[in-house]
Amino acid sequence: MSGFSADWLALREPYDLRARDPQVLDAVAAHLEGRASIRIVDLACGTGSTLRAVSPRLPARQRWTLTDHDPELLARVAATPTAEDIAVTVIALDLDRDLDAALEGTVDLVTTSALLDLVSDRWLQRLAEALAARAIPFYAALSYDGQVGFTPSDPFDGAIIDAVNQHQRTDKGFGPALGPEAADAALACFEALGYSVMAGLSGWIMGPQDRDMQAELVDGWASATRDIGTLSDKDITAWSMRRRAMIAAGQSSCRVGHVDCFAVPSATR
Repeated sequence: MSGFSADWLALREPYDLRARDPQVLDAVAAHLEGRASIRIVDLACGTGSTLRAVSPRLPARQRWTLTDHDPELLARVAATPTAEDIAVTVIALDLDRDLDAALEGTVDLVTTSALLDLVSDRWLQRLAEALAARAIPFYAALSYDGQVGFTPSDPFDGAIIDAVNQHQRTDKGFGPALGPEAADAALACFEALGYSVMAGLSGWIMGPQDRDMQAELVDGWASATRDIGTLSDKDITAWSMRRRAMIAAGQSSCRVGHVDCFAVPSATR
């Protein structure tokens, strides 16, 4: 699986937290309300942003199993203090090879954030079937949906984002990635397995003050466009310089679309 730096994860975390759809998160909390204790497995946990975002909404006694392929990120999770009633175990594993190992034991909820747009349809089907066999609910937040808007606009914005969306569909370690189709694919997949599903929008909203985040995105999108090769390096560089100039001048706003999903089987543990 493609890796993400701790610095990038730290930069995006406050935007992720603000973006999460409150109605979807309310439904997750309501589903687990009243239980004395719960166990949650978080897939591709990074530095633990899902734990920090979701745990305050759940019953007091929680056992979290956080999985990721990157031991350095897991070390950061293990070193992060948690509330007294929250126990955290970290496990380094390859989710493409060792998915079943992540789901061992009694699990009340599986969560993930910013993962589904990186996985293939084959892997998503495998995950859904594994969860359905165990009657486990699934909360997947912040799946990129391909919708990006800039204010003010630039003539090359559309071509850049088209290239970015092509890049999103390349192999990220699980086979050809679902990219912007991830949320729709997940909803259809779980519904076909008898789950009740709901979704909500969770787009990043960035104003002129969000210079660092916008600049990081512009650099990443320029790099992805170069990889795809649909525009000349000259045009990509010129676009990047124009956008960066607007960001530096405090004249740029941006929205990046994401979708949150919650899927509940007809019978749960």
